[in-house]
Amino acid sequence: MDNFIFTIESVEKYLFHDERVHLNDTVYQRIRHCYDFLKSFATNRIIYGINTGFGPMAQWRVEDKHLEELQYNIIRSHATGAGRPLDDIYVKAAMVARVGTFAQARSGIHPSVVKMLVQMINADILPFIPQHGSVGASGDLVQLAHIALTMIGEGKVHYRGEWRPSAEILKENGIEPMKIHIREGLSAVNGTSVMTGISAVNQIYAERLLDWSVLAAVWMNEIAASFDDWMSEPLNACRRHTGQQLIAQRMRELSAGSRRLQKREHVLYKKEKCQQDVFEQKVQAYYSLRCTPQILGPIHDTLVAAHTLIDEELNSACDNPIIDPETENVYHGGNFHGDYISLEEDKVKIAIVRLAMLAERQLNYLFHDRINGILPPFLNMGTLGLNYGMQACQFTATSTTAECQTLAMPNYVHSIPNNNDNQDIVSMGTNTALLCARVIENAYEVMGILMMALAQATDCLGIADELAPATRNIYNELRTICRTIVEDKPFYDDLANTIEYLKK
Repeated sequence: MDNFIFTIESVEKYLFHDERVHLNDTVYQRIRHCYDFLKSFATNRIIYGINTGFGPMAQWRVEDKHLEELQYNIIRSHATGAGRPLDDIYVKAAMVARVGTFAQARSGIHPSVVKMLVQMINADILPFIPQHGSVGASGDLVQLAHIALTMIGEGKVHYRGEWRPSAEILKENGIEPMKIHIREGLSAVNGTSVMTGISAVNQIYAERLLDWSVLAAVWMNEIAASFDDWMSEPLNACRRHTGQQLIAQRMRELSAGSRRLQKREHVLYKKEKCQQDVFEQKVQAYYSLRCTPQILGPIHDTLVAAHTLIDEELNSACDNPIIDPETENVYHGGNFHGDYISLEEDKVKIAIVRLAMLAERQLNYLFHDRINGILPPFLNMGTLGLNYGMQACQFTATSTTAECQTLAMPNYVHSIPNNNDNQDIVSMGTNTALLCARVIENAYEVMGILMMALAQATDCLGIADELAPATRNIYNELRTICRTIVEDKPFYDDLANTIEYLKK
């Protein structure tokens, strides 16, 4: 079996391009082999969660006649989530992540469980999972229990836009409810799959957002008619960071063909002596324009590290205990602990807050006529005083960025002991991933306003024909979504449509 079955790229295809999940026969054979080994090995042995209680109750042996009931009990007793349901995209991603765990063939479950989960994913049968419930230590016990509950034919699912009883939908689709063989209940609720699924979605959206931020930075400098050496190879190559160099390279590619960017050697490095004492053109642009490789470079590197880690987690056995037919042993430990995801999502969250802050400052540059010196206040193309241009859009961008800054506080450090102190240090990984998701959504709102402002600034100056082909293409597409603003009008629909465009 390949080391990696799922990647963020494959998850993206399942979520956004209707590609079906498929596991080959070799994977199912390995799952069956692990199950057969456990069935033989468990005879007359004490193994956690098979013939003992769970968590602090592990010190109590469970009689053989109650072993099947034990597995149902953990599913039903742990379906205690609260709050509004997770969006379908997160639920589906979590289910894919769970398949990734089972595909490692270290859980000792019957292959029919994995086949059923794949069937549900491909049929878009999406369990009700409340947002609140996970402390991210035995993984996502509560939220995974809500998935498992629907797999045994209880609870409710979101199917074709409606909430309906799971049993009805399974029957309609010819899917048999999950049966208990040895430890299917514990294995179904144990692990990091919900936080990992949410993180995979976060990663997809965050990487798209960074691409937009890079393009916006080029467009900003075109509007300002900046000197182009801030993104030059010699300047950025002497700073040894990979991200900075790659961002600068991408900016050079995007700016190719622009007639707006200036060459310093053509203006300030002439052989003849300069006679000016005060320069109308800024010798150096504001930091939010010329320092973008240095600001976006660390964000790039953070996302690269997160991408690798999430790929690894998608293909990890995060169950407990771990069943290993190769060494013929069952290992008890803590692979379900969510620290890797929690810490990484905090890093991503902080990086995206920084991206939103950059977008807000760039927006301020465009709106502030005394700073940019070339544009009307608030990009107002109407009558000053009578009309207001994009003035009020800044309120939204500023308040949303402020919320992002509040959410930047690391959540990884907020461990609270629980479970009779059995779980005495926990990751809060799902909370962290959800906070990160909120920051990303906020950042798209700020970026949406910035992109609308860039198009408006282009119209104010009448420079669309001078833009680089890359930025001109985005300008053209935006102008099919939101029109030039002269007379005052509500912005909320145009903004919503712009955000939708950016997220595709």
